[in-house]
Amino acid sequence: MASKTSIFLTGATGYIGGAVLARLLNHPSVDTFAITALVRNPEKAKILESQFGVKAVVGNHHESDKVESLAEGAHVVLNLAEADNVPFMKAILRGLRKRHDKLGDLPILIHTSGAGELADDARGEYVSNVIYDDLNVEQYKSIPETAVHRNVDLLVINADVEGYARTYIVPPTTVYDIVQHPLVEAGVSNPRSIQIPTMIEAALARKQAGVVGKGKAVSSDVHIDDVADLYIVLYDAIVANPEKVGHGWEGIYFGENGEHSWYQISKAIGEAMVALGISTDPEPPSFTTEEMVKYFGSEQWGWYCGANTRCRGNRARALGWKPKYTTEVMVKSIRREVEEISKKPPRQPPFWPGIPPENH
Repeated sequence: MASKTSIFLTGATGYIGGAVLARLLNHPSVDTFAITALVRNPEKAKILESQFGVKAVVGNHHESDKVESLAEGAHVVLNLAEADNVPFMKAILRGLRKRHDKLGDLPILIHTSGAGELADDARGEYVSNVIYDDLNVEQYKSIPETAVHRNVDLLVINADVEGYARTYIVPPTTVYDIVQHPLVEAGVSNPRSIQIPTMIEAALARKQAGVVGKGKAVSSDVHIDDVADLYIVLYDAIVANPEKVGHGWEGIYFGENGEHSWYQISKAIGEAMVALGISTDPEPPSFTTEEMVKYFGSEQWGWYCGANTRCRGNRARALGWKPKYTTEVMVKSIRREVEEISKKPPRQPPFWPGIPPENH
């Protein structure tokens, strides 16, 4: 009997991670996978094991020895969780290096970054004509080391350069819509994204939609189902013919299938709030500096929702990725997001993940 492919997956309880895991569990080769997931919640770990056949290790990303050991035990690592945790990524890479040194294996690391690394300082005031193409390696190399996510991305790429792992990076753009799959239905995975729901919560808190600056900046976007499919297309291509799949500096795969202005999002939120009787004016006035600090956690994170982050995912399409959802679908999806979030008890700001209310 052939040995199974060992896969270590992070982010199983998250938005993208859950969607990718759901696809792996429905993959034609699922019987050949031995999937291990690292999760914080013991109850969710039990559900993963009892209902989905996933080996679930209870722990967190700060337990470096545990992370290192799990990475060492896997031929494939899918990091679908944190994009900015340097110690966490270093632990994964130590594990992959040990595996390579001990077994002679060339492990695979597919890392989730984010298009935030492309963000400029437009503050909603203008549209940039800079569009990043993931086939343009020199353009990607020109991104400043100080850009968000960049410190971790460079660690990942360096592992490939040093030759102890084959690395691939997927930077999703604005991911949208409420996702549906068995892991969400079982209460394991988060069904919502970050950016648009954050804008919605800020709008509900101020009783009117808001926009950063004039909302003129443009960002690429991608539906959650399309970006989850990208990971599977990439994985399948690596398994089928690894020498024909770009890796390292040539292993960047932007997830995008359209563009929107930030004003479009804010106006759609405003129109939904009027339709639901929450507001009387669909037009989104600019957030004040004080509001950005209050709702987003800092002025910096507020400006992030007014940045140009434009890119083209041509490398993924060359592998056979065929995204089908357009920006029009994104705009239409906002009404349902507003409706569902408005039914929930309001949270205390700031609404950007990872910034606790007590800090403000």
